[in-house]
Amino acid sequence: MFIGKVVGSVVSTVKDEKVASLRFQVVQELDEHGKPRNKYVVAVDTVGAGQDDLVLYASGSSARQTTLTDGRPIDAAIMAVIDSWDVNGTLVYAKEDLDTVGWTVGEP
Repeated sequence: MFIGKVVGSVVSTVKDEKVASLRFQVVQELDEHGKPRNKYVVAVDTVGAGQDDLVLYASGSSARQTTLTDGRPIDAAIMAVIDSWDVNGTLVYAKEDLDTVGWTVGEP
């Protein structure tokens, strides 16, 4: 699994029938400190993530293990919206604290 930030969406009106009902999001991978990496992936959104949400996503065969993606030609899937995470006891991100302290992802 990887941590990423939803930075956009992909809209396609012509799709294979196996993916016709799926929503695609552009996710930018983040490092363990919440800093953006120069790596992007288009992932099927299985949980209703929104713009700027931090998410957990999987790629490869693991992306086809959700109820929504099982048996479909999917290479990446968003499986969770992150509420908070820490590394070695240091809080990296807390969703509810963003508005109160002015902290943004990637800032020290």
